[in-house]
Amino acid sequence: MDRVPILKLGDVLIVSIQIDLHDQSVLVLQEDLSAKVVETGARGVIIDISAVEIVDSFIGRMLATIAAISRMLDAETIVVGMRPAVAITLVELGLSLGGVRTALNLEKGVAMLNQIENAQIAAASQ
Repeated sequence: MDRVPILKLGDVLIVSIQIDLHDQSVLVLQEDLSAKVVETGARGVIIDISAVEIVDSFIGRMLATIAAISRMLDAETIVVGMRPAVAITLVELGLSLGGVRTALNLEKGVAMLNQIENAQIAAASQ
């Protein structure tokens, strides 16, 4: 079974989904990613779905679940690289991806994580 690679860049984990996800591969990804968040103390997770051409309710739920797991482990999740057709399909399926932030690309995703961290630091110092 193919595993989705999880790369570490500073205190951010980057997940680039390049394979078709099935039930088993998603479960493995969720386990691998949650273990990696704890192991590295990552503050953020960026999931790059630019290679994903077709999305269904399963993929939508998977993204929301990964975001919820990461949040429970004190890491923000941002999905980047969503194609317009994927966004349209998610809306048509009624999937709002609650709690999942999105950015157009990896660079904007990293910038968004930095903004979130700066806002949290400012809030904590008040």
